[in-house]
Amino acid sequence: MIYWPCILKLDGDDELIYLNDKSTLINEYGELILCDDDYIIDSAGYTYLVELASNTLTLLKTGRMLMVDEVTQLIRANEFKKSELCLTKIHFISVSDAIKSANQLALLNEI
Repeated sequence: MIYWPCILKLDGDDELIYLNDKSTLINEYGELILCDDDYIIDSAGYTYLVELASNTLTLLKTGRMLMVDEVTQLIRANEFKKSELCLTKIHFISVSDAIKSANQLALLNEI
């Protein structure tokens, strides 16, 4: 079971893409060129690879689970390249809180 919302971690890039639900993933997937090492992190910390076969998008659980500190580091790296926040002030209690904040930070950056 996938716990939405999720974030998409692009391999070789610090950018994170917030995914509210599977339909958001499908919409984003059509605009991205993903590589085999890109993965999704759900709100519980579970990671998934994205597979497209026969025009069906499937999420394959990897067995790797990220802890809140690891997700926090990913969010810090994402925000570092924007140079708009004090990175030492970015802390979260849970993976779910961290992923929800990724959406809020993305919305702030659009303003």
